[in-house]
Amino acid sequence: LSPTKMTLLLLCLGLTLICAQEEENNAVTSNFDLSKISGEWYSVLLVSDCREKIEEDGSMRVFVEHIDYLGDSSLTFKLHEIENGTCTEINLACKPTEKNAICSADYKGRNVVDILETDYDNYIYFYNKNFKNGETFLLLELYGRERFVKYCEEHGIVKENIFDLTKVDRCLQARDGGAA
Repeated sequence: LSPTKMTLLLLCLGLTLICAQEEENNAVTSNFDLSKISGEWYSVLLVSDCREKIEEDGSMRVFVEHIDYLGDSSLTFKLHEIENGTCTEINLACKPTEKNAICSADYKGRNVVDILETDYDNYIYFYNKNFKNGETFLLLELYGRERFVKYCEEHGIVKENIFDLTKVDRCLQARDGGAA
């Protein structure tokens, strides 16, 4: 091979490797199409600066089932909470504010809910600021879709081999040097 052809081959190889490593990132962080978030969702993570609000029996420990877009920038959330050992359904209307993808809802105080990021098909992050009786706390929520199960099944993994690690002891007490 001539030096020119060798250079072109190396350039093609390099570009191929770069393109192969490039991951597709479909994350949306602004200008959300709210109609695309309608559907079934599952609570994956809850995070708060006021831990007791999201611990077992906490006032904001809720589990999402469904989100609906109403066409006027309003969202409705079908949630569940456990009160005194009983699962209770909550239907929450989140009304639009002057800003895109931010809505306001009355639930155990006034909540200002902001969509931080989503890819519409797999996950969505919410940032919720709760105001009640002069106090404020933050709640961040990560929701996922069932489509992950379908994806696994499409790749030959049966549903019985999928374990929901949010429902098992994950030895969190042992993280960062804590006692197991």
